Amino acid sequence: MTNTLGLIADYRPGSFLLTSPRRALLAGGERHVVAERDPDELAARVTKLLVDSDVPVAVGALPFDDDAAPHVVVPDRATWSGPIAPGGRRAGIGSAVSVEPLPSRAGYADSVAAAVTRLRAGELRKVVLARSLRLTMAAPVEVGALLANLVADNATGFTYAVDLPTDTGRRTLVGATPEMLLSRTGPTVVANPLAGSIPRDHQDPAQDRAAGAALLASAKDRDEHRVVVEAVAEALRPFCRTLDVPAEPSLISTTAVWHLSTRITGELLDQGISSLRLACALHPTPAVCGTPVDRARATIAELEPFDRGFYAGAIGWCDAAGDGEWVVGIRCAELFEAPGARPTMTLYSGAGIMPASQPNLEVTETSAKFQTLLRGMGLQLDLT
Repeated sequence: MTNTLGLIADYRPGSFLLTSPRRALLAGGERHVVAERDPDELAARVTKLLVDSDVPVAVGALPFDDDAAPHVVVPDRATWSGPIAPGGRRAGIGSAVSVEPLPSRAGYADSVAAAVTRLRAGELRKVVLARSLRLTMAAPVEVGALLANLVADNATGFTYAVDLPTDTGRRTLVGATPEMLLSRTGPTVVANPLAGSIPRDHQDPAQDRAAGAALLASAKDRDEHRVVVEAVAEALRPFCRTLDVPAEPSLISTTAVWHLSTRITGELLDQGISSLRLACALHPTPAVCGTPVDRARATIAELEPFDRGFYAGAIGWCDAAGDGEWVVGIRCAELFEAPGARPTMTLYSGAGIMPASQPNLEVTETSAKFQTLLRGMGLQLDLT
């Protein structure tokens, strides 16, 4: 096994990379691409292809919308590494010649206000609304350098890059998410939903600690978190013989924000259920969509002025035995490169909207979440 930063040095355009605090996976090539929309057919076909091949894993991504096709690949090769090495040399990623917010800050605040009206009327319990920044870059983006920066900043989370289907050019989703959707190891399945966030204060350690404590005590954020935990437990329960759901959330942090976190552990009834099938059953959780799911999806489609694509989807891997790990596709950007054109990077950031949400605070929260990618790119943008 090489170390994680060594593995990142081997990253090439079109590769798949997923790092965690325990290990990292780099895969390349496309022996088979599976895009079945039905979860059972998707999981069954991927398992059969793995059993019939000498490739140890399938890798890929699930889109946010359930009517869009997933992109799961049986690669030509796959390499594992050990745990993430701390630190790492930072490299500049380049500059942006233009920045286009969609929607604007004011437009996003208006969307949040519209959602709050519906929430208070009882139309839904929670909805997650996102906004984006489209950066036109001055020069080609070195994804490997960006990944190394993200790993250095987010050693306790999950850094990823996944090639996406496109008719022209190349699309790559790259990010550093704090949230594991689920992992499966033998009969044990673990999910770790995050919901409820507050920006960190790196200028004042005492204020930063106070912000975390305030989040842990916040009734609004605990309600938001409870909605997600209940939904994840409900989705897992039919697959599990036992399920342990802690009564209280814990506090975790990234470089940008504090989060409420709950680690849910279950024992599977049937080890024939793969991690990919379980990921399809859980995705999307209320952490990225809302609840009830159908009403939340409709609200998102109406109020967000862009197609999420694979943002807020799931990224991960699965082996022939069904073991695997899938993470939530947030704190990310989609890089698009086409011949003869400047590359673009579209950054995404979302917030869970509840009846007690205040539009200005949700704008602040989403601005803070953009910083994961902006810091990794070495860019400082005024988002106020």
